[in-house]
Amino acid sequence: MQETGYSQGATARPRQTGGMRARGVAALVAGCLLAGAAGAAWLGWRNGFVDLQMSDGVPHIVTPQDAPPPPPAPVVDSAAQAQLADTGTKIAMLEQRLAELNQQALAASGNATRAETLLLAFAARRAVERGQPLGWIEAQLRARFGQTQGAAVDRVIAAGSMPVTLPQLTEQFELLAPELAGGSPDEGTWTWFKRQVSDLFVVRHDDMPSPAPENRVDRARAFLAGGKVEAAVAEVERMPGRESASEWLAHARDYMATQRALDQLEAAALMAGQPVAAIPPADEETPAPEGSAPAI
Repeated sequence: MQETGYSQGATARPRQTGGMRARGVAALVAGCLLAGAAGAAWLGWRNGFVDLQMSDGVPHIVTPQDAPPPPPAPVVDSAAQAQLADTGTKIAMLEQRLAELNQQALAASGNATRAETLLLAFAARRAVERGQPLGWIEAQLRARFGQTQGAAVDRVIAAGSMPVTLPQLTEQFELLAPELAGGSPDEGTWTWFKRQVSDLFVVRHDDMPSPAPENRVDRARAFLAGGKVEAAVAEVERMPGRESASEWLAHARDYMATQRALDQLEAAALMAGQPVAAIPPADEETPAPEGSAPAI
């Protein structure tokens, strides 16, 4: 009997020891779970993921509501954007081309006006040199040059009404040549004698032209043949019979004044309508205008 009791007591002791160990492990696991939950709650509160609110003295964990999502960005239509950029480029090219055409039209208009003015001046010179009346040229001269070259216009118009041509001057000179070389018909004996004596002794350089009246007549004739009326007048004024050529000298001076007036009109025609330089064509690659989106 005693041995039986002893064996039962010995068996009960290990059972009690195993139960205590199981309860200890369970308590340890529960403690770890509680510690993990507390740590997670603390981290959530610290980072703002959770909030604590007191209700009746009892804290409650409240999750903050998420902020409303931002409105969706407008979807950009790449095809429409590319078409808009291409349209802006074409508009810029058309504007550039229109500016070029306008500048070319201005240049053509200026050149045409300049050409017409030059032709008018040339027509006036041709009519005067031929001894013909100006006709319609007179009104055009007053319209185009009257305000800026009034004196020259009056001189040319006067020459058109009373023309003096180079052939007329040459012909009149040939008629006066004997009198120019021989002296005036009213020349007295003493005057003729002094002139003859002065012609006998002449001191001059070898390269200087001869002052003899016959040589002066030849030089004046050559000057007239070359259209150098001013040089011919200078020779006639040094001849013995220059008094007989007073009318010829007046006509020659009128001719020279008319030529200067024609030169003045031609110079004014050249300077008045200066050609307008056309702008160069635009490059093949025209940059897109500012404000237009780049093509995607």
